[in-house]
Amino acid sequence: MVEATERSLAQAYPVAREPAGTTVGRLLPRGLAVLVLVYLLLPLLAVVLRGASIETIRALGDPLVTAALRLTGLTTALVVLAAIVFGTPLAYYLARTDFRGKAIVETLVELPIALPPVIAGVGLLMAFGRRGLFGPVLERFDIVLPYTTAAVVLAQLYVSVPFYIRAAALGFRGVPREVEEAAAVDGASTWERFRYVVVPLAFPGMLSGLLLCATRAASEFGATLMFAGNFPGRTQTLTLAVMTAMESSVSRALALSVLLVAAAVAVVLGTRLLFGQRDEGGVA
Repeated sequence: MVEATERSLAQAYPVAREPAGTTVGRLLPRGLAVLVLVYLLLPLLAVVLRGASIETIRALGDPLVTAALRLTGLTTALVVLAAIVFGTPLAYYLARTDFRGKAIVETLVELPIALPPVIAGVGLLMAFGRRGLFGPVLERFDIVLPYTTAAVVLAQLYVSVPFYIRAAALGFRGVPREVEEAAAVDGASTWERFRYVVVPLAFPGMLSGLLLCATRAASEFGATLMFAGNFPGRTQTLTLAVMTAMESSVSRALALSVLLVAAAVAVVLGTRLLFGQRDEGGVA
């Protein structure tokens, strides 16, 4: 009796069998994803493993390394400052204002991100070089930009400031207009609303943009090489020093590479933690 009942139930509700090829179709994308992750991790892991040596640690005290590190820190700090001063108004304007030609302006802002850095360096040289568009004008005031520390700052700023402007604009767009209007009703001026209402609410986006801007500036290579050259102590940043060190000392190159990898990891993790906390706060 029981067996008959089981047979009838089995006929009425047959067990769904997994179609042929379903297992392969499920595992193949995972395998490809793991392959890509391994490919992305291996170069970084190789740099860290090869760089974790006493020789590399000693190379950190090399005058070439310290000079490149000091110059990179200085120029990156100046780029971040310039991004805040000049990029913040543009980011706020793009986020809060609709005007004719806005799409063109946004395209111009983001174009350096897609532009090859070497082309950016050539463009800066053609614009501000001695024979560039504004070169003769600058020479009248005894201003020479190419192959100077100022050229490093300009090259880094050109390729990195779009990251800040884009992230800051996203942050400003996330600020509810009702909050600003409420502050205006309470008597806050335009500057007070911006300083005490808009900036605190948009700060995570602004900070994320600054971190990306600083990392991009510190790692810039092509534009700096073309517009500023590679002169130790004057225009040789960390990335340029890596290229120079590879010709004579692999340990020195590894030491510089480890510094750049550590900075990049810190920025990525910091950005993820920042936005993770903000997202959790929004969900809560």
